[in-house]
Amino acid sequence: MKKILLVLACSAMFSTVKAEGYQVNLQSTRQTGMGHTGVAQKLGAESQFFNPAGLAFMQKSLDLSAGFSAVFAKATFTDKAGIESTNNVKPSTPMYAYAAFKVSDKFSFGISMNTPYGSTLDWGKDWAGAHLVQNISLQAFNVQPTAAYKITEKLSIGAGMMISFGSIELSRAMLPVGAFFPAGGESFAEIAPISATLEGSSSVSLGYNVGIMYDATDRLTLGASYRSCVKMKVEEGTADIAYAIGADDMLTAAAAAGNLKLAKLKGMLAIMDQGSFKAEMPMPANFTIGASYLVNDRLTLAGEVQTVFWSAYKELSIAFTKDAVISAPKNYDNSVAVRLGAEYKLTERTNLRAGIYFDQTPIQDDNYNPETPGMNKIGTSIGASFHPVKNFSIDFAFLYIAGLGKNGSVADGEGVFAGKYTNHAIAPTLGISYSF
Repeated sequence: MKKILLVLACSAMFSTVKAEGYQVNLQSTRQTGMGHTGVAQKLGAESQFFNPAGLAFMQKSLDLSAGFSAVFAKATFTDKAGIESTNNVKPSTPMYAYAAFKVSDKFSFGISMNTPYGSTLDWGKDWAGAHLVQNISLQAFNVQPTAAYKITEKLSIGAGMMISFGSIELSRAMLPVGAFFPAGGESFAEIAPISATLEGSSSVSLGYNVGIMYDATDRLTLGASYRSCVKMKVEEGTADIAYAIGADDMLTAAAAAGNLKLAKLKGMLAIMDQGSFKAEMPMPANFTIGASYLVNDRLTLAGEVQTVFWSAYKELSIAFTKDAVISAPKNYDNSVAVRLGAEYKLTERTNLRAGIYFDQTPIQDDNYNPETPGMNKIGTSIGASFHPVKNFSIDFAFLYIAGLGKNGSVADGEGVFAGKYTNHAIAPTLGISYSF
């Protein structure tokens, strides 16, 4: 019993980092406007994320770029009785910053900072699935020094070292809402009796990002990039317990009433309360191939296919202080994203962009948890850039993501928690760039 509850308590905390809905692709305002395409485009400093090889095609000596997004996401859950629960929207703000230098005609160097994972989700303290998740807040950061070399006038390669770290906070109820037992004469039919809050910061982890780019013709460019899997490790997370009434009163009353389920929690709660734990999970590898085509001097089209190797997330291992290592199965599937984008040079000062993409979920129907309400998604975007002065650009993009809906279930220790999930999100993005 102890091990099962510990897994349920902790698996929610880390699985959100891996869900397709939490892999943030908002790493460039200009490329967000083009449906996140970029692996086969010469983007200056921003190539460090999309394809390091593109950095070698820099035209200026120095290229700077920075921006941020405000992501407003909403998810709903409808149970078999038709009762609907909706998460409370709290915007997340992924950001990016790039700097790149052209050292010679063949060699360029850069450094970047971005947030490849990050989101917030708040279902409320006392909703029907509170024993699976109440709220979660995730922040992940990546710093990447990058170098690129132009082998010929048409062919380049590039590589970067990913230096990753982050933090997470999650709350969940230790018993379902509606778990009734006498405690001071109160009924807990509509509230969560006990809640646990888990917090942790990961140690620094390393990975790599490599790419190749080739001008097949004067108009057609091909590109491929690979970002490695990075294992994020929490060495000393903390767990705190909150009770709807006094802890001693609750446990004593539960034991006196013969509520063995709650009474058996007493030992486990003692371990968790003010205790610490260790855990690790992988952020998946990505492989992307694509092409861009210059239709004429004004119009550029781009397309790409990305494979995300979610299958690396087979299980989650948790180790509490003075307790055995335990695991929870995840068994994610690899997934694919397909993206198309276009850019049109309207005037010498204005560029317009549009894009669309399909993102496949890696989560299996029978292991579907509300802390990761992932599903197949379609994203559509528009964007524009304005150049008030030479070499300076103000960029804007707007992205709408529509989930296609999903019926899912998960074993929750009480039976099976099942229902239909829907979600959608909007993300306005603002950026600036300067080169000389």
